Amino acid sequence: MKWLVATALLILLWLQYGLWFGQSGHFAQERMRAQLHQQEQRVEVLKQRNRILTAEVLALKQDRSVLEARARRDLGMVKRGEVFYLVPQPEL
Repeated sequence: MKWLVATALLILLWLQYGLWFGQSGHFAQERMRAQLHQQEQRVEVLKQRNRILTAEVLALKQDRSVLEARARRDLGMVKRGEVFYLVPQPEL
């Protein structure tokens, strides 16, 4: 009878180990939940970035002055007849 109780206890411990520490155990699920939460946050950041980029593309398509201002700012472009002055920033 002691042998049967000991065997049952060992089986119970083995099952509990799998429940808590196995591939689909409690701690593995907690890690997956944390990863899911991080990915959901990253998706929200990327969705916001996509909204901003979409608005920028629509503005560039609809208004030529926005395109011109962007070319001036980012590329340093000038119109014919304009003089370009570059004022260097002092180095600290």
